[in-house]
Amino acid sequence: MRERPPGSGSPADGRKSRGGLVVGLIALVVLLALPVLGLAEPNPPEGYVAIPKETGGMPWWGWPLVLLVVCFVLGIVAVLGGVGGGVLFVPIVGGFFPFHLDFVRGAGLLVALAGALAAGPGLLRSGMANLRLAMPLALIASAAAIVGAMMGLALPTNVVQTALGLTILGIVVLMWMAKKSEFPEVRQADRLSTALHINGIYFDAGSRQEIDWKVHRTPQGLLMFIAIGIMAGMFGLGAGWANVPVLNLLMGAPLKVSVATSKFMLSIVDTSAAWVYINQGAVLAMITVPSLIGIMLGSLVGVRLLKVAKASMVRKIVIIMLTLAGSRALLKGLGIWN
Repeated sequence: MRERPPGSGSPADGRKSRGGLVVGLIALVVLLALPVLGLAEPNPPEGYVAIPKETGGMPWWGWPLVLLVVCFVLGIVAVLGGVGGGVLFVPIVGGFFPFHLDFVRGAGLLVALAGALAAGPGLLRSGMANLRLAMPLALIASAAAIVGAMMGLALPTNVVQTALGLTILGIVVLMWMAKKSEFPEVRQADRLSTALHINGIYFDAGSRQEIDWKVHRTPQGLLMFIAIGIMAGMFGLGAGWANVPVLNLLMGAPLKVSVATSKFMLSIVDTSAAWVYINQGAVLAMITVPSLIGIMLGSLVGVRLLKVAKASMVRKIVIIMLTLAGSRALLKGLGIWN
């Protein structure tokens, strides 16, 4: 019997995807249970208030319910727009909900982590995500993410809010102007990537051929991932929006390999930053649980709508949403619009 080429799919793919989702959910439950078990003792700073009293008289359970609905919509839009849930979650929830920004960023990391843990096993089995490409970059980004998380929790909220707004508006510009290359031309691998054996072969179902790829400009890529890790930890955004352009346009990895490897890397980078937020008591179940449930349910609906939705229209909607959320975060940080 002729074997299926890697990445071409099989009848068991659905079961494998569900298995990855279950593994991801179990891992998140364990992370959230660590403070309860005393293994990660929360140490929130004085004055931490998850939801301020001045919220228009809405009961405490009202905001998590609204958050569930909003995250359901964000899950749909994130899939259709091809962006990570954390990129939409943090600026929108941080800008328009009365939650402390630290709790929003902690939940944002777990939202991004949930998707990465669910998708990671399947991406590795398909041959799209490449361990040799991911591990050196993820190691650098993870260390930087820890530093970024500590910086984000130490800085005043208005400073982080202002920097978040500027970063989101920068992402909007990047999404508007950036181009993607399906198969970048890499004439010769650099010495560092050769020493680390960063190369691979995968079967592309679209072109029905095996793609033999390698990368270059690896030192520059490592430097970029230091900055990406700091921003991921500081803002709780996840870093897929920056990972893919660096892997694809700078280092020359094929687009599908870049996307899959980026998704897998989030499971490593976001875990490092999430530990810092959990240890500082900046992860609350009343914010994180409805966010995860809403995002995941919305993602399931988004996958079904992906076949009929117009990608260009959804992309414009995502850009408009991020522009509004980034502007709101920037104005809040500057004290102009509270």
